[in-house]
Amino acid sequence: MTQATVSYEQGEDAREVAAGIRARRRKREARSRLLKHVFLLIFAFIMIYPLLWMLASSLKPDDEIFGRLSLWPSEFHWSNYSEGWNALRVSFSRFYLNSAFVTVVSVIGNLLSCSFAAYAFARLEFTGRRFWFALMMMTLMIPYHVVLIPQYVLFDQLNMVNTYWPLILPKFLASDAFFTFLMIQFFRQLPRELDEAAMIDGCSPFKIYWAIILPLSLPAMATAAIFSFIWVWEDFLAPLIYLNDIQNYTVPLALRLFIDQESQSAYGQMFAMSVLSIVPVIVFFIIFQKLIIRGIAMSGLK
Repeated sequence: MTQATVSYEQGEDAREVAAGIRARRRKREARSRLLKHVFLLIFAFIMIYPLLWMLASSLKPDDEIFGRLSLWPSEFHWSNYSEGWNALRVSFSRFYLNSAFVTVVSVIGNLLSCSFAAYAFARLEFTGRRFWFALMMMTLMIPYHVVLIPQYVLFDQLNMVNTYWPLILPKFLASDAFFTFLMIQFFRQLPRELDEAAMIDGCSPFKIYWAIILPLSLPAMATAAIFSFIWVWEDFLAPLIYLNDIQNYTVPLALRLFIDQESQSAYGQMFAMSVLSIVPVIVFFIIFQKLIIRGIAMSGLK
């Protein structure tokens, strides 16, 4: 056997060994991917199980909701939706309109006021900027319950209790420091040369903010809008404190009316209205999902 033949056979053996190693590696990677997907599916099911349970309960009779573990109803009660919509003294459409009004106005107020404050902190130079920025960041550490009583006393003295003003007015005063901080982080990513070029062209600070900064900040604005929308739409405590008339109730307050401690509670109708109450949030999130992800990524909030 010649030396060339021996070298060829050794090369073939080495290639076979390398191919076997690659095949075993691919099998390990495939098993690893399979285990990851199984784990993610199980975790996803655990996360969405409460939503599935609520959806299933909205189609069950009341005596089956807590008495039967199966998600699949033995009988579909679609009437829970129609009966729940008109079960209270006020139609649920009224509560939807109330929540929509408070939420839309609050979102507009948050976007305007927080973007104004963020523009000042991120792009302007003024005396005490660091101090006021630190003071604003400190408000993130103060629980809402600490200022609840002073705010209630203030609004009561202004005769604003049982109106929407206590829910809306703070939003126009940049009271949500989280959104201000989010926009500050985004505004700082924009080149300063844009401001300098606009100043050379004679633009005022407000013109720079309105014509340059805002159009470039659509992802951050969308992120702030969706979070503000969700928080205001699902807020229960503030409407509970300030609203007394059922005509002014928002959706979370209206859902509480289905539970009666003295008589029979309509759980099926309550879950049906709960399902309808989260539809606007899901739709809003789906529409602006790409902008939200982009805004969070570019603002540095990870």
